[in-house]
Amino acid sequence: MRIDQILKAQRVYLILAALFICALVVSNLIFQKFFHWDFFGLYTFEISVGILPYPITFLITDIISEVYGKQKANQVVTTGIFASFFSLVIVFISDLAPATNWSPVDDLLFSKVFGATAVAVFASMLAYLFAQYIDIQIFHFWKRVTKGKHLWLRNNFSTFTSQFVDTFTVLLLMCSFKKIEWHLFGGLLVSGFLFKIIVAVLDTPFLYAAVYLMRRQFGLKEAEELPLA
Repeated sequence: MRIDQILKAQRVYLILAALFICALVVSNLIFQKFFHWDFFGLYTFEISVGILPYPITFLITDIISEVYGKQKANQVVTTGIFASFFSLVIVFISDLAPATNWSPVDDLLFSKVFGATAVAVFASMLAYLFAQYIDIQIFHFWKRVTKGKHLWLRNNFSTFTSQFVDTFTVLLLMCSFKKIEWHLFGGLLVSGFLFKIIVAVLDTPFLYAAVYLMRRQFGLKEAEELPLA
C-alpha cells in the first residue's frame, strides 16, 4: 500500500473506534430509562434505551474484523473497556461534587439518574468483555471455515451468540445487585435478545456496504485485510 492509503486507512480506523467508544459509553449512561416498542402487533418489547446504541458496537467490530483483522478488533474492544472505566470515574467525582442551590439539576436528581451508573458500567464491562471477544472469535472462525465468503453468515452467527451472552450477563448482574427486580429477568432477556437479533439482521446490508466501499477504496480482495501495524 502507498503511504497516503495507509494514512487514510488509519484515519478511518480511528473514526470507527471513536464511534464504537461513544456508543458504548453512552449506552451505559442512559440505561435507566425503559420503553415499550410494539413490533407490528407481533410482540411488545420492554427494553432499556441503553440497548439502542449498543448494537452499533457489534457492527463496528465486525467491520474492523473484516477489513483490519482480528488484532485491530481486539484493540478497539480493550480501548472501550478503559473508556468505560474512565467515564465511571468522571460520574463518581461529579456525584460527589455538591450542587449549588440554583443548579437546574440538584444532588438528589443527579444521584437518581447516575447513581446506578457504577453498577451498570461494571455489569456492562464484564458482559461486554465476554460478548465482544466471543463475537470476534466466532467471526474469524467462520471466516476461516468459509474461506472469506458468506459475510452475512459470520456477521449474524457471531452477533447472535455474543448478543445473547451480553444480554444474559448484564441482566444477571443487574438483578444480583438489586438494580432490577428478578421477576423482570425473563421478560427483559427475551425482549433484549430478540431486539438485538432484529437489529443484527437489519444491519447486515450496512456491513456489506461498508466492507464493499473500504475494499474498493483500498484495493482489497475478498478476505484480504489491511496490513496496519
